[in-house]
Amino acid sequence: MAVWIESGWFGPRWQWFVRFSGVATYYDISVPVSDGGAVYPGNPEIRITPQQEISKGGSSNVSLLSFGSHTGTHVDAPKHMFDDGESVDKLPLDVLMGPAVLIDVGNQVTSVGEKELRLHELKGHKRILVKTRNSSFIRDPQFRKDYTYLAPDGAAYLLSLGVRLVGVDYFSIEQYHSGHHLTHNTLLKAGVVIVEGLDLSPPPPGPYELRVLPLRLAGLDGAPARAVLVG
Repeated sequence: MAVWIESGWFGPRWQWFVRFSGVATYYDISVPVSDGGAVYPGNPEIRITPQQEISKGGSSNVSLLSFGSHTGTHVDAPKHMFDDGESVDKLPLDVLMGPAVLIDVGNQVTSVGEKELRLHELKGHKRILVKTRNSSFIRDPQFRKDYTYLAPDGAAYLLSLGVRLVGVDYFSIEQYHSGHHLTHNTLLKAGVVIVEGLDLSPPPPGPYELRVLPLRLAGLDGAPARAVLVG
């Protein structure tokens, strides 16, 4: 038996039932991609229009999609920051899927550094998902420039732990217009996969199985993805 959860709040009694009844819970932590949706400023806008419509005499319904490689929930490959870096279609599946831990740094934190990360037991975990205040507005139609980000010293700390994938709950892991890209560069230069634009509001902190599958876009710097936690 399985339970599928897309959003909403589930209290301790429900969590107890799931944990002790052997029920597998699936959390869809992807954000919907919709026409005119929020994107990082400067990235291509999301445009979705009908190309064929049955209601207008077409033989079927077909849509025309136009958006960037870093739209919605998406994966950053090393090529995002390095011309000779690995492209998104070459990322190993055994990094994109496997055990992960979700931590919650709290709503007061606006910059996640080594100090904040040390408050959590992360040693031995290869995939880290960081829940912040961002999850409360990740689905808002307007981009928020004041989002919480992973600071460069936080990225360096995760790298020192041997982490292979880092997921965050807004459209960039970096401080808005940082000017240095140190967080991206630190992780991607070492081959650490970055997953951005996750909606981490439904699942409580803890261990999970993570499934992230970016579109297999040949030779590109990143791709939209569907992301699921199984707990």
